[in-house]
Amino acid sequence: MKRVLLFIATNLAVVLVLSVVARVLGLDQYLAAQGGSYTGLLVFAALFGFGGAIISLLMSKWSAKRMMGVRVIDQPQNATEQWLVETVRAQATQVGIGMPEVGVFESPDANAFATGANKNKALVAVSTGLLQRMKRQEVEAVLGHEIGHVANGDMVTLTLIQGVVNTFVIFLARVIGGFIDKVVFKNEDGRGGMGYFVIVMVLELLLGVAASVIVMWFSRQREFRADIAGARLAGTGSMIGALEALKRAHDPQALPEKMAAFGINGGTPTGLKRLFMSHPPLEERIEALRQGSGQR
Repeated sequence: MKRVLLFIATNLAVVLVLSVVARVLGLDQYLAAQGGSYTGLLVFAALFGFGGAIISLLMSKWSAKRMMGVRVIDQPQNATEQWLVETVRAQATQVGIGMPEVGVFESPDANAFATGANKNKALVAVSTGLLQRMKRQEVEAVLGHEIGHVANGDMVTLTLIQGVVNTFVIFLARVIGGFIDKVVFKNEDGRGGMGYFVIVMVLELLLGVAASVIVMWFSRQREFRADIAGARLAGTGSMIGALEALKRAHDPQALPEKMAAFGINGGTPTGLKRLFMSHPPLEERIEALRQGSGQR
């Protein structure tokens, strides 16, 4: 979950900053001077939309390290860190990618993520809670799952999808903002006033959050593929064991609501909660692995 949420948060921030830049540089006013062409607006939205997604991708490792407080293991300080580095190295070699940076971050929750703009220069990080709560074969499966994300190029594909989403968010925010500016603020060009700028910023934020449903759907599909990768690298039994350990650790009664809304717990969210899940329910992931391996 960390990988996707960090990327979405960074992307929203980048898109809002780019909108301010567009305002300062007078790009909105220029488009208005050209007659408010939807074609020109769409080109502008695509350039800034994909630009924002690409900038977010390039920042992904940097922002993850800062926001999560990841300590990269340059020189292992104990046997556990040595094992972590060697396990990641072996798995990376097995799937044919460059050695990722390996890091640890302080958190009582069992969690891990992988990120990076280049599959040969990625970052794989695990929480202290995961190391404390799981057996080594289960941690190995979790590492294999994250290596699977890297090898499958999930961050790059996520960036392309986010670029398309950004394009329509930027486009629709300006179309709706122009309409409101004309009707409410009586601004005939529909693009120049401060009211228009404020409306666009608010709409980009709201539409960006709503559009994250598409990104979350993509994330859920890729989780099944990453589980398969973890099973191949560490064994199906170990991957199922890791998911069952997560299920035990995240008791729905004890889990904070803001995390439960993203489906980390063992329950099966429905309605809007399911739309905003970055991961499928653990029961579905376990069942998919059992069916794929013939286990009952």
